[in-house]
Amino acid sequence: MAALRLALVATPAPLFAQPAAAPVPIIFVHGNGDHAGLWDNTIWRFESNGYPRERLFAVDLPHPLATSTVTAREANRSTPDDQAAALAAFVTRVLLRTGATKVALVGSSRGGLTIRHYVRFGGGAAHVSHVVTCGTPNHGVMALATMQPESEFNGLSPYLRRLNAGSEVVAGVRFLALRSDSLDKYAQPTGAALGAPAMSTGVDARSPVLAGAQNLVLPGTDHREVAFGAASFAAQYRFITGRAPRTTDIVPESTVVLDGMVSANAAGAPTNLPLAGAQVTVHALDPRTAQRTTAAVHRASTRDDGRWGPFRATPGASYEFEVVAPDSSVILHVYRTALPRSSTLVNFRLPAPAVRRGDSVSVLVTRPRGYLGVARDTVTFDDVPATGITPGVPSVDRALRWFPADAPRTVRTRLNGETIVVRTHPADRRRLVLAEFQHE
Repeated sequence: MAALRLALVATPAPLFAQPAAAPVPIIFVHGNGDHAGLWDNTIWRFESNGYPRERLFAVDLPHPLATSTVTAREANRSTPDDQAAALAAFVTRVLLRTGATKVALVGSSRGGLTIRHYVRFGGGAAHVSHVVTCGTPNHGVMALATMQPESEFNGLSPYLRRLNAGSEVVAGVRFLALRSDSLDKYAQPTGAALGAPAMSTGVDARSPVLAGAQNLVLPGTDHREVAFGAASFAAQYRFITGRAPRTTDIVPESTVVLDGMVSANAAGAPTNLPLAGAQVTVHALDPRTAQRTTAAVHRASTRDDGRWGPFRATPGASYEFEVVAPDSSVILHVYRTALPRSSTLVNFRLPAPAVRRGDSVSVLVTRPRGYLGVARDTVTFDDVPATGITPGVPSVDRALRWFPADAPRTVRTRLNGETIVVRTHPADRRRLVLAEFQHE
């Protein structure tokens, strides 16, 4: 027995191989008014570095716009308690699904406040290993005793004073706070990016800093890029895994299956709640003209969960997603560049009915994962520069142009190096054409 025991101790490899520990599940939390679909680029980058798809999640928090005060009950809006409770429920579902004991939480803007609220006041510390806040106004968008004193975005409010009291981090949980050096519209010494240039906000670019956390500046990033851009991904990956990513590129897949949720607005505000009975039709396009090349390649009526897929896409192909409201009050035409990987986060929001201006129809360019800045970004419609992009700190995420409604036309939209060709539909006043730029 002694010889056997000695031999076993001296054996360089274990007698029975132990399975490698599964990576911690990561939950991505969107910001004020946003939705889970904004995290697709980040999730694809994690997957491109070998992180298991089944360990990556993004939550759609209901009624994502904040109430005017932290205790107000306002239709289709949410308090910090509302958001933290919804996040807690989602964390529980992820733990049950994965069998993990803890998760990592990554939050954009208000999402970081929601995470901190849950971890500090909602029992989340027992279930969370890592917290990453991205452009989160941890010390307020402003710190003014006379302006919205009960807002969760006021650094002098009782809410943020309580959240920051004592230690700004929670023992047993690792914290990383990402911020911009100067281009975050919600971390500025003046209110210029908020439409009040004469106002002194009482905060500056250091508002997202968390005392006791690892704090990292991402130079040149705007308020959304600090969460959804490549540099932010690299910082998130390094912090959670302990090593640098092999690549910050999104590596294409040979098989692409798409799905997502359709939701609607209520009284002008997003709900992030599933909309049943919406009609989603996918059309394959000639990428040069946006003309439909075949009959519809996918058609679905959303179920109670609002899901419109799955749809098996051809890698590299261009598609138009036509989304019709259940009451037919609006028809949305969404054009995106080819999606490189599978996703269950191809979400669509049905807006209020489209507006017509005389004999014109509109094409809307949006950049939901970043903002648009004069001189920094080039936005064109048929090679004509877009108007309405404010100078200074990037603070708008869309540009609109009106076109004559005499006939359908092809419009070539461009944002920096990315081009999306769309097609107008002037015969129906319910239609809105949207070019959604996927990459940064």
